[in-house]
This record gives sequence, structure tokens and C-alpha cells, in this order.
Amino acid sequence: MSAGDEVVVALDVGGTGMKCALVRPDGTTVHSERHATAAQRGPEAVVGTILDVAEGLAGKARADGRTPVACGIAVPGVVDEARGVAVWSANVGFRDVPLRELAGTRLGLPAALGHDVRAGGLAEARLGAGRDAGHVLFVAIGTGIAAAHVVDGSAATGAHGAAGEIGHILVRPGGPRCGCGRTGCLEAVSSASAIGRRYAELSGAPTTAAEVADRAAAGEPLAVEVWQEAVEALADGLATGQALYDVSTVVLGGGLAQAGPRLFDPLRTALRERLTFHREPRLVAADLGDEAGCLGAALLALDTLAKESR
Repeated sequence: MSAGDEVVVALDVGGTGMKCALVRPDGTTVHSERHATAAQRGPEAVVGTILDVAEGLAGKARADGRTPVACGIAVPGVVDEARGVAVWSANVGFRDVPLRELAGTRLGLPAALGHDVRAGGLAEARLGAGRDAGHVLFVAIGTGIAAAHVVDGSAATGAHGAAGEIGHILVRPGGPRCGCGRTGCLEAVSSASAIGRRYAELSGAPTTAAEVADRAAAGEPLAVEVWQEAVEALADGLATGQALYDVSTVVLGGGLAQAGPRLFDPLRTALRERLTFHREPRLVAADLGDEAGCLGAALLALDTLAKESR
């Protein structure tokens, strides 16, 4: 087999679904699949599905004349990447699951385990919207808000595997209660779910963040108010992030980023107003969409492979 036939088995595991792929070392996807996570079955069943899917992908690669050389898995929650353990995940129910060891044993390949948002940030920093910047802050805004700080192609994990929880920066003391139990977290004000929830509370009509964005663009006063509240709080969070990390590029991903100029234009203005001596980062939309986590998992596996070959 030539190096051109080598592929990495990559899985991005979410609470609802898994995005899975065979990825070449250059970041090209040669095959992709999607599977249901079905987290309601319990963590043991989910682990079984992950291993079955990974083994199936390796078999698919071999059947197509390719050589699987490593496996990368990205999961939500708190991840100890050094030990390869999924420490905790509310979405999937993991508690201290040694996924790296389990995957490596099942597939007989070097394996890596990473956090889903950090994996997505890694992919955007190396292959996507931040590929020309050495210092990148990737912020995923969807049901929640989380971030990855990537420097020269490496994402910081933190001492306990919990780095990047920018969604839990306090931006509105005494504000809405967050899922973490505290009030006023960025996630409780500016996430897509929080925007929809806030509009529904004020209007009595269930809605989504996308609908709020549309209504705000059309000039509906209530939607404008809710959208502006979210943008202002997000600017506060990003200004704090810039004070901490001093990045050259902020990449916004997740569902809220799909609002495009309706989000980015007022957010750039609000962020600029909050900066004094800090340099204003370039604020851009993510390039890789929902494939970022899977590509990032592949990059983690390739990094592990490179380390083992030294």
C-alpha cells in the first residue's frame, strides 16, 4: 500500500447523532456516514455503537483497498485527552469511559480521544477559516456555547480537560439561570436555545433563534430587542476572551453563525466598542460546517500517529 491509500477512522459523537468518516492525512474525506447515537439507551450501549461503527469503517476502508492507520473520536463533555478518558458528558451519559483504550483494542490501531468543540476548533484552525492564523479562538454557538483556543495548530485542554468553557463566563449577574446552575452565564443569554427561549417568554409564542433573527431583520421590535440583548452579551464574552487569549482570529461556528451578516455586522461593532488597548481580532464564520468535529478527530489521530512514530 502507498501512503496515498492510508486513511484515518474518525467519529464525532453527539447527543443525537454521530458524524463518521474515513479521512486521508491531507484532510480529504473519502467516505462519510451518519448514525444515530440513541443516548437514551445508556452509555454502555452508546460505547458499543461507537466501537461497532469504528470497526465497520475500518472494514470499509480495507474493502476499498485502503489502509486504516489510526482512529480518532471526539465526544462532548469533559474529556481527559492525556488519559484518553471521557470523564463526563450530560448529553451521552459518559462517566470515566476509557474510550481511547477501548477503540484501540477493538481496531488494533493507534487511537486518540478529544473534546468535540476542541476538535472542531482544531480543524477550523488548520483546515478551515483560521488556517492562515497562528492564534485562533473557535466559538461554537448552538444549544450551548463552548470554545477552543488553538495556538500553532494545537488546542489547549486545561489542567482538568475543561478548557474553553467560554459559555460560562458571567456576563449578566442575576440574569437567566444557566444549565450549570449559576445565573447570568453567556450561554444562558446568547446561545441559540437561550434566544428562542427569551423570545418565547416575552411573546408567549414558541420560536427558534433563526426565526428571531429573521424577525429582527424585518424590524419587529420585540425580536430586535431580544437579538440585540444576545449580541451585546456575546460581545462581552468575546471581549473577555480576547483579553485572556489575544488571538488574531475568532471563528464563529454552530447554528447561530448561520445568521450571517445579521449576527456578524452588529457583533463586530459591539466588540470593537469594548476593546481598548487589545487588538481587534478578525471575526469570521466557520468554513467546515458540521464536518469540523469529524475532521478534527482525524487530526487528533494523525497527531497521535506522528508522536508514536518519533
